Amino acid sequence: MARIFITGSADGLGKAAAQTLLTDGHEVIVHVRSEQRLAAVQDLVTQGAVALVADLAVLEQTRDLASQVNALGQLDAVIHNAGVYSDPSILPVNVVAPYVLTALIQRPKRLVYLSSGMHKGGQPSLDGMDWSGRRATGTYSDSKLFVTALASAIARRWPDVFSNSVDPGWVPTKMGGPNAPDDLRLGHLTQEWLATSDAPEARTTDGYWHHQRRVERHPAAHDLKFQAQLLDELARATGVSLP
Repeated sequence: MARIFITGSADGLGKAAAQTLLTDGHEVIVHVRSEQRLAAVQDLVTQGAVALVADLAVLEQTRDLASQVNALGQLDAVIHNAGVYSDPSILPVNVVAPYVLTALIQRPKRLVYLSSGMHKGGQPSLDGMDWSGRRATGTYSDSKLFVTALASAIARRWPDVFSNSVDPGWVPTKMGGPNAPDDLRLGHLTQEWLATSDAPEARTTDGYWHHQRRVERHPAAHDLKFQAQLLDELARATGVSLP
């Protein structure tokens, strides 16, 4: 059985993945953004999950979250699930937090980053981005292109780690809305599979996945120059460098 940390576990795909993994007998660490949100994961805690609190829009809280995770011991996998759609915290939550947690959490065997089919509409430009979230810069599509490129960069930089990104589809969550057409179960199945499965297809790296199938991603996501620019910019903005 694996030990897995999932960001953004209070609802939606993060909570659904945590529930499935607990049911399957895995050890799960969940995350919520505030003390008030702990009630949303109490059912998971009752089943054995450990709950941690941090607002990923705040850099210092993200750094502290990494310390909290490390204090619990070595992980097998991290699912970078937390995300926001439409406010100035898009870049801090969707991009900066996965980067900082990746850099500071003791390296696990597997990393899974939540992307979106909308990443294909993102612009491969880092000009003028405010990574602090003090003002709105970058769209949701931009943020998902950046995190997809981050996953690919990690796969190249850490060949001993399986690093992949996932398009969960347009599923009926709080973010996706009740009329979203895709299957909710399929929306979190791939993350769980990549985090835990011994199947040869899951023990791979640098993939962009949709419903357990590799699919094409934006060309910039695997452009080495763009990846290097992104890592350099995130290191500059956060003061945190990848090992």
